[in-house]
Amino acid sequence: MALPEIKTILYTSSLGAHTRPVFRHAVQLAHNLGARIIMLHVVEPVGEMGRALIHSYLPDDVIKKMHDEGISRVLEQMKERLETFRDEELKALGRDFDFEIEPVVAEGQHSETILRQAEKLGVDLIVMGQENTFGHHSPTTHHVVRQAKIPVFVVPTGKQYL
Repeated sequence: MALPEIKTILYTSSLGAHTRPVFRHAVQLAHNLGARIIMLHVVEPVGEMGRALIHSYLPDDVIKKMHDEGISRVLEQMKERLETFRDEELKALGRDFDFEIEPVVAEGQHSETILRQAEKLGVDLIVMGQENTFGHHSPTTHHVVRQAKIPVFVVPTGKQYL
């Protein structure tokens, strides 16, 4: 029985500097498999207390405008980071290959949102880092690995990893 074909890779990113090895693996996998990459950044929504405070000071239309502008800024940051990462990675690899990356921002609890987006987008593989922004083992990654119905490629991002 042949392995399933991998055409779409979901690369999850916190947009931190420690995510470079994860991006590198996602690019290499996409190149080797002839797959496209969807780069996902998850934004946790404001909690109930924060929402209540915001609503007591600002009207709904201003809140919606601020929310939409914030999401647009995150998407723009992702596009800039992708261009920089892409140029630097291709130069470092000494190769010239083309791959498609689609940036996506989704709101919700991290692990559940990653799993929901993976299903919604019909991806074949999830690529994510092992450590979080603070260098600790990521509970998000642990949860995704345990709950995913597709393969999850976990990349060490700690200080000892090259």
